[in-house]
Amino acid sequence: MKILMLNPPFLSRYSRQSRSPCVTKGGTIYFPYSIAYATGNLEKHGFNVKLVDAVANEWSETETLEFIRQFKPNLAVLDTSTPSIYNDVGIVSKTKDLGIRHVSLVGTHPTRLPEQTLNLSKNVDSVCRGEYDETVVALAEALEKGKNLKSVKGLSFRDGKKIVHNPDRPLIKNLDDMPFVSEVYRKHLDIKKYFYASLRWPQVTILTARGCPYNCSFCNIPFKSSYRYRSPENVASEFEYIQNELPYVREVMIEDDTFPVLKERTEKICSLLMERKIKLKWSCNARVNTDLETLKLMKKANCRLLCVGFETPSQKVLDNIHKNTTRQLQVDFMKNTKKAGLLVNGCFILGLPGDTKETMRETLEFAKELNPDTAQFYPLMVYPGTEAYDWAQRSGYLSTDDYSKWITKEGLHNTTVSRPEMSADELVKLCDQMRREYYLRGKYIVSKMAQVISHPGEFTRTLKSMRTFSKHLFKSSESC
Repeated sequence: MKILMLNPPFLSRYSRQSRSPCVTKGGTIYFPYSIAYATGNLEKHGFNVKLVDAVANEWSETETLEFIRQFKPNLAVLDTSTPSIYNDVGIVSKTKDLGIRHVSLVGTHPTRLPEQTLNLSKNVDSVCRGEYDETVVALAEALEKGKNLKSVKGLSFRDGKKIVHNPDRPLIKNLDDMPFVSEVYRKHLDIKKYFYASLRWPQVTILTARGCPYNCSFCNIPFKSSYRYRSPENVASEFEYIQNELPYVREVMIEDDTFPVLKERTEKICSLLMERKIKLKWSCNARVNTDLETLKLMKKANCRLLCVGFETPSQKVLDNIHKNTTRQLQVDFMKNTKKAGLLVNGCFILGLPGDTKETMRETLEFAKELNPDTAQFYPLMVYPGTEAYDWAQRSGYLSTDDYSKWITKEGLHNTTVSRPEMSADELVKLCDQMRREYYLRGKYIVSKMAQVISHPGEFTRTLKSMRTFSKHLFKSSESC
């Protein structure tokens, strides 16, 4: 059986894999790592699989359909996202016209709204809900053997005029059994087509764990109720693979929802990286409760940068979103990262439950006080299935149920949350204003100039991201 795993065409440089899918102002384009892991699992089970990233390839819809026509897959699995869902379903219809037997959709949007997604088009045959690495294997085996799809756990599918939701599939317990996603990239993708504005290029993105023990109300990640991780030895072995087989790669991004969750595991991974003489730089997502001792060891093991969600300094707002942090923790963390010599990409959200114009202004001043290497200012974006979405809908703040409005016409971050004290359009413009205020400070500009002089390795990364970012810095986003 031939299987196509497809990141379908949409807007140029659109990242479905991002927690908030969009076209970024800094030019970042994410690896399609979830569908890549599933690709490796299908290959492990002996299937003939092609992973195609039409967005990174800059393929038009016509070029994508021509590839499909020539490859002639029996099963196609398409990645999706909330803002692109109508586009993605439209492409399903055109792939079915080429004679594909079965087309399935994956991703957080169809996971949370399987019936609604299937009802968007009769051409969508199924949805693989949740963690789908094993579900796509079971689906492929059922189709190949002519078995009833009711046997496939984690699948929602069309059965005549009915939609059937099979029982959930248990989450994978032993992540060491999964393939190295870097090996899948090497075989199927052009690694140099991907870019992460905060990282050295070229880079690769991997996961060392799945799920998150925290429960921030706005977060769109899957598996929030679980935390499972690969063994330190397995993680170190993938770093060895990347260093030996992908020698041009300059950095590894650990895209775990928060990497240093378990201090002992983090220390073991760092120790193994040093023992095995891994010279690769790496970065990760982290929380402000990571202590100085751990940060220093991470730096010693070649960690370079941490992506951190500060969100706001307001304790009331932090409590409203279940962030489980405090302003003092955030301040102490930034002091510790500077002591450890680590860079920080800080993320801040405006328009959270409890936010006012005054607290949002305080967020900007707090960002200046922390002074991370880079800072992102996002309007609150609410996605189906999250507590924040339910809050906005229940409060009458959700301005539309048209999912294409979750991004602007250009594909940039948008918000569909309009409150009496601040409309969605005003919130987006406020983010633009705060971004300009942060980056156009003399103190910040001087610090960046000093950085590229003292650390020449940062020059290419800074130049490449600023070239794209500067196009957006001086103009306001236009809401749909």
